[in-house]
Amino acid sequence: MSDSMPGPAAADGTAPATAPAGAAADPSEAAVPPGPAVAPDPAGPAPLGVARTPTGDAAVDALLDRLADADHLPAGGHVEVYEDVHGGLRSALTALDAGPAPAPEPAPMPSYDNRS
Repeated sequence: MSDSMPGPAAADGTAPATAPAGAAADPSEAAVPPGPAVAPDPAGPAPLGVARTPTGDAAVDALLDRLADADHLPAGGHVEVYEDVHGGLRSALTALDAGPAPAPEPAPMPSYDNRS
């Protein structure tokens, strides 16, 4: 519709009300109050909520807890966390394969030849 043509008349025959300059003509397009627009980002990081059961090994549990760091990172940051955890778990398994460290050899017992 051009600016020179009048709009439709209201049901009571009066001229339609015009919106103030800068205001939306349609109420569904009403002005949004100023402020930060926070829209949920469906592509953003979201926690998976996977429960981690403690293993009883403090070092392994700390590595598994580190996986929670990936919940707050974009997908590109997951690789660093996964590689860190994988390396730590590999080290823990390698230590199990090595077995316990050999016990130190006992010191020789002194000889007591003091016979009276």
